[in-house]
Amino acid sequence: MKSPREAGEPPPADCIQLKVPVIQQLYHWDCGLACSRMVLQYLNHLDNDEFQKAIQDLQLTKSIWTIDLAYLMRHFGVKHKFCTQTLGVDKGYKNQSFYRKHFDTEENRVNQLFAQAKDCKVLVEKCTVTVQDIQNHLSQGHVAIVLVNAVLLLCDLCSSPVKYCCFLPIGQKCFCRSPDYQGHFIVLCGYNKASGSIYYNNPAYADRTCCTSISNFEEARTSYGTDEDILFIYTDS
Repeated sequence: MKSPREAGEPPPADCIQLKVPVIQQLYHWDCGLACSRMVLQYLNHLDNDEFQKAIQDLQLTKSIWTIDLAYLMRHFGVKHKFCTQTLGVDKGYKNQSFYRKHFDTEENRVNQLFAQAKDCKVLVEKCTVTVQDIQNHLSQGHVAIVLVNAVLLLCDLCSSPVKYCCFLPIGQKCFCRSPDYQGHFIVLCGYNKASGSIYYNNPAYADRTCCTSISNFEEARTSYGTDEDILFIYTDS
């Protein structure tokens, strides 16, 4: 694929950490919406009333896919590019515990969103994204929403790993079994080439920016179940 960095621009800086606001998710299912709020606030596009109206207009429910977030960006007039390995729903996910509950009801809806994307001016491309592509993108002040397997994503700064199974509010007891895959959205906001690190905001938290190694990030974002989904967001919207 073509790099998000335009030809002729200087190479990315060795270290970037963008000041993306941290917004915590409210429920176990709305990490993607929390990430969208972070991005829109970073771009000075966030209006809470308009955001709630957009959720209603787009008929977003408790099952949020990356394509939904792309449509949400389009609703706000935000320049974006959604890169994925599968243009639609991978039928192989039907038997995964994470997808099983909503798969049958969501398959047609999600496939229809992909089919209508071009007409709706939602930019979707089937392609492979490299770490260099991501670094180039971040170096220009842009951000990205990435789907990861939260079971695999490990923050080097947090004293204890986040409860990946359900992201319940503090005080609520979790009865989940540890799954093989737990889809979770994060916002990429920087990197450090010298330490080989990626910085990201995890909507499971309200008070920190997290950091992990590039190798761990790559493992989490390319895990089976993610389709290597990444939604590039551009500041020149």
